[in-house]
Amino acid sequence: MSRDLPPAGAHGGDGVAVARALGIDPADLLDLSQNMNPAAPDVGALVSRHLEALGRYADPREATGLLADALGVGPERLLLTNGGSEAIHLVHQELGGHVRSEPEFGLHPRGEGGPTWRTDPHSPTGRLALPGEVADVWDEAFYALATGRWTAGRDGVVVVGSLTKTFHCPGLRLGYVLADPAVVEACARRQPHWSVSTLALAVLPDLLERAELPAWAATVAGLRAELVGLLQGHGLEVEAADAPWVLVHEPHLRERLAPHGVLVRDCTSFGLPGVARVAVPGPDGLERLAGVLDRAWRGAPPGRE
Repeated sequence: MSRDLPPAGAHGGDGVAVARALGIDPADLLDLSQNMNPAAPDVGALVSRHLEALGRYADPREATGLLADALGVGPERLLLTNGGSEAIHLVHQELGGHVRSEPEFGLHPRGEGGPTWRTDPHSPTGRLALPGEVADVWDEAFYALATGRWTAGRDGVVVVGSLTKTFHCPGLRLGYVLADPAVVEACARRQPHWSVSTLALAVLPDLLERAELPAWAATVAGLRAELVGLLQGHGLEVEAADAPWVLVHEPHLRERLAPHGVLVRDCTSFGLPGVARVAVPGPDGLERLAGVLDRAWRGAPPGRE
């Protein structure tokens, strides 16, 4: 294990800290600890077209209406949030609740009683919910990338979502709560003023206009299959389902790959020691990962060094 590698964060996404600790440029790190859409176009050009938005306060009404149209719901049922994490926080504060079973996403509440929470696709296994599975709050952060549809359209439930995963723009912080108007209003009362930045709201119409969910989901599925083949070809035990990531049953995989510039998510915080979560990269990322795996194993099968 590298002495310079910081401990794994509780929720992944610690690529900048890892890169700095290893003395490499964060831009040169292949961060597969965070799950994003590998098929999404770069958002930089879109953001640059809306820099004038930085000079005014946020008004979410137009962006809310456009996203509501995309989801096929009325705007009164939708609240834009500062990323999926704020959506989870607001619903948690308003409704409380508990996860249906473990393991489950770490930001979901672990209280007594109240509504039941579940990710779909499930985190960390990546499996889509089966017909008839029941929960009260559904986290659909990766649903679009797994199915090519915005939402499962379940009646009488609360949905939290993360657009930053769908459009590969975590720095913009875009999420939402989808629920009955009374729940939306209650969550809105708990939300700070101007929670979603003016820049994010300005870019959202452009993001929605170029969304290609069915094509993106198909691309993710194809890249996931390539990732599975690559990892299995190096003797690794892989568990894959419907999400834009796979699980690898290999102790210390994070520590072995990080010095070569590739970061994966340690799943100990999920209660899965010895398991790593590896995000599905794009074609360039797959090629780079292949070279890193060759160097990391140096001809020795996993677990035999």
